[in-house]
Amino acid sequence: MRRKPEKTFGWRIVAAVLIPPLLFLARYRIRNGDKLPREGAFVLAPNHYSNLDPVTTGYIVWKLGRVPRFLAKASVFRVPVLGAILRGTGQIPVQRSGGGAQSLAAAANLVDDGLAVIIYPEGTLTREPDLWPMRGKSGAVRMALEHDVPLIPMAHWGVQQILPRYSKRVSIFPRKTIEAIVGDPVDLSPWRGRPVTHELLAEATDAVMVEITRLLQQLRGGEAPAERWDPTANGQSETGRISG
Repeated sequence: MRRKPEKTFGWRIVAAVLIPPLLFLARYRIRNGDKLPREGAFVLAPNHYSNLDPVTTGYIVWKLGRVPRFLAKASVFRVPVLGAILRGTGQIPVQRSGGGAQSLAAAANLVDDGLAVIIYPEGTLTREPDLWPMRGKSGAVRMALEHDVPLIPMAHWGVQQILPRYSKRVSIFPRKTIEAIVGDPVDLSPWRGRPVTHELLAEATDAVMVEITRLLQQLRGGEAPAERWDPTANGQSETGRISG
């Protein structure tokens, strides 16, 4: 089957425009980059704590030789210039409510074309007070299981120094350092070939969040909370999340 080319003309224009300012803002240190598949479909599952994450994560994936496609909140597509870039590079809008299934179906088309799809398992910026990963949603796991593709965990740290969570002010000086680490594919064999139930997706998603948290600990040190942050249990809204 003929695969669609990843590095289209539109992508090359976007890269030429975005990469210089990204390198001006930060240096990037990537560990285990060879664990990112060089070809074929996969789902990448990173942690999420800054609104700048998609841009920096996209650069990391590009630097490692692949082209990133994201599920992004539909409201971002209405932002001038940014919205045009997102549409022109094949990103997938996610409606605040009722659009999760359609968005995952659109992402599935990319997977079928052998492309990389980035899905934040948390679905939105972590609500955990110290920026550790919170409870995950099932979209990344569902995609990997239903299409039998690798699910690659990734953690990154340092973007919050450029654009803190919920902030709109970018810190330019001094130049920051963003560290990222790519993990081995999550072993989903215990859940493959079984009926896809809510319980199964919850178990597999928790395994993914454990791996992302473990990778993040390697980058930032310290101990992650013993229990994963649940925004609903802590009285916080999940408005704008990507439904699992």
